[in-house]
Amino acid sequence: MSQPYYEKSDLEDFPNIGEYAKEAGEKFFDYYAVSTGVGKLSEREKSLIALAVATVRHCPYCIDAWTNKCLSLGVGNDEMMEAIHVGAGLAAGDILAHATQVRKIIRQKEM
Repeated sequence: MSQPYYEKSDLEDFPNIGEYAKEAGEKFFDYYAVSTGVGKLSEREKSLIALAVATVRHCPYCIDAWTNKCLSLGVGNDEMMEAIHVGAGLAAGDILAHATQVRKIIRQKEM
């Protein structure tokens, strides 16, 4: 492959996501602004949450955007990595929690 699948220019084009679905795009951006804007949580806190989610969800565009947002807010490298480890721990816990289904089936088969 001569070119990476994910290109920085795609992130720059994201504001045009509603090109073929104007109303849905507008509603998404309205929701996005409310959900990521200052509320009970600060902009800094929400940015760390967003970075952790972006990393867990494997979105290179979001990782790029939220890493840069965190840096612009003065969030330290160690804080960003701690937030990412929280996300990784929760993702691992989610996977392991589903192992209860495997164990349940094994126990049923052993009866």
